[in-house]
Amino acid sequence: MQIDQLPALRDVISDHSLNAKKSMGQNFLLDLNLTSKIARLAGDLESHDILEVGPGPGGLTRGLLAAGARRVVALEKDSRCIPALNDIARAYPGQLDIFNADALNFDISTHLKAPIRIVANLPYNIGTELLIRWLTPKEWPPFWDTLTLMFQKEVAERIIATPRSKAYGRLAILAQWKTDPKIVMELPPEAFTPAPKVYSSVVHFDALLEPRFPAPAGLFSSTVAMAFNQRRKMLRSSLKSASPEIETVLRDAGLEPTARAEEISLEGFCALARRLAK
Repeated sequence: MQIDQLPALRDVISDHSLNAKKSMGQNFLLDLNLTSKIARLAGDLESHDILEVGPGPGGLTRGLLAAGARRVVALEKDSRCIPALNDIARAYPGQLDIFNADALNFDISTHLKAPIRIVANLPYNIGTELLIRWLTPKEWPPFWDTLTLMFQKEVAERIIATPRSKAYGRLAILAQWKTDPKIVMELPPEAFTPAPKVYSSVVHFDALLEPRFPAPAGLFSSTVAMAFNQRRKMLRSSLKSASPEIETVLRDAGLEPTARAEEISLEGFCALARRLAK
């Protein structure tokens, strides 16, 4: 698919010697049909600044710009990729800002203008950590309106999981408390270079104006983490350090002390956090 006048991505990789590095969690998506589809799944881009993390040789970057993104701010840790991204910036003057930076240690807030969407084929080794950071800012609503992110399929299934399922855990609760997450696309290993050993999924998150159920954020997060750190234990055991009267607290919150973390709904954990706050 020809979406601009730039070279094919395989030629870009060859010209700039951009072999993917496993140590950086890199798996390049080279099909511009797919990168353009991901850009469309992110919603209206013309009125938004877009944050992209880990653009690599720029396949998704080109999809976003060709779809009319107002501006793309790209964070790329691998300095080898910067010349290829600079070629894209010249083809889209004034629309692409590139930072050779680590997304885990870079304050992006001063470089973006609202409204903002985050769209990224996240490096596998930092994807979950970045997501948790974006889901747990000090203030809500966050600086972004939506997230459209690619993960390993297993991680995507954990994000949308429901109670009493094997995948259900802290990630599902954090994501579903403040956003509406949906898997919108699935990609096979052979779509990437090099091909990973697992399928990948794109998850789209719409930020809610306020959390789905009220709860003190810090206490909610720590209680959920404590419960799932010992998910095979009954709540009265896994949460015994949360209160000297944990069985009474659990019953007051409408929960059975003998239940396990994977049986408790999001609403139940919010009720528990409110009760513990008293």
